[in-house]
Amino acid sequence: MDWQKQIKGETFEWLLEITDPGVRYLALRDLLDKPEDDELKEARKTAHQKGSISSVLNKMQPEGYWAKPGPGYLPKYRSTVWALILLAQLGARVQDDRRISQACDYLMDHALTAGGQFGVHGTPSSTIDCLQGNLCWALLEMGYTDPRLNQAFEWMARSVTGEGIASKEKKEAKWRYYAYKCGPNFACGANGKKACAWGAVKVMLAFGKLPPDSRNRLIDEAIAQGVDFLFGSDPVKADWPTRLGEKPSSNWWKFGFPVFYVTDLLQVAEALTTLGYGNDPRLANTFELIREKQDKLGRWPLEYNYAGKTWGDYGVKKQPNKWVTLRALRVLKRAKQPL
Repeated sequence: MDWQKQIKGETFEWLLEITDPGVRYLALRDLLDKPEDDELKEARKTAHQKGSISSVLNKMQPEGYWAKPGPGYLPKYRSTVWALILLAQLGARVQDDRRISQACDYLMDHALTAGGQFGVHGTPSSTIDCLQGNLCWALLEMGYTDPRLNQAFEWMARSVTGEGIASKEKKEAKWRYYAYKCGPNFACGANGKKACAWGAVKVMLAFGKLPPDSRNRLIDEAIAQGVDFLFGSDPVKADWPTRLGEKPSSNWWKFGFPVFYVTDLLQVAEALTTLGYGNDPRLANTFELIREKQDKLGRWPLEYNYAGKTWGDYGVKKQPNKWVTLRALRVLKRAKQPL
């Protein structure tokens, strides 16, 4: 049975309402596979000029930053880092508004180091997996190109495998670990020096944006290591290492929008299906969880958000939400999973 025919007609009608131009554009592009015809071009134009994308861009300063000049991590969640991650999730593209490219240039100039690390403070020592992965993903998602991104992906791959990375004590080394990014296999100082699944998911999302023929041996090895880590047990349990050995964060089971460094199981599925693991039986229980959250009208609720903390309002918690529904349907479609 054709995947699209499984979706309730009312769900498509709801997602395609002209009152939400951003969701409409992405639903046409990602769920209905509309070609680059006049309808899709007009939907993309409207999303950039009248939707949430425009609202976020209108808060940008003329120099290309949000909230505060500099690397853009602080203040959360309105500064440049978060605005760009948000724009990528909203479907923003550099070719549709020059301000997007300007903001990306500003980020690269102020947050990326010569060694390829995106840093909280614009320094190598302030790099961390979730930030690195989020920004590498967001920049590619928005269609941004810059040769410096090659170095960012190389650092990210090396930091996963450990190849060519010295210990944090060897300060003279070209590449070394630091207090936050403290070791291979997603080890993170913020997670008690244990492997951090939140960071791993962001890194895998970013690698998934690279076409297979653009990946080298090092990146392929990092992907394989990341996949092994995320499949170390059934993802639906979310029992990856925690700082003090406590229970997993309940946020894993709360589907949200936007998604910043806090991660949910839907994003785990996004990362793994993008990398081609949609039919892997180890994701079966995760897909079952995703389907169970769907209501009788074929809609998913918003369970986690940043209301009042970031640019824009994307729905009411515990209510059916177009953005979360779009996320869920994209994952199930990519994996050719039944509804």
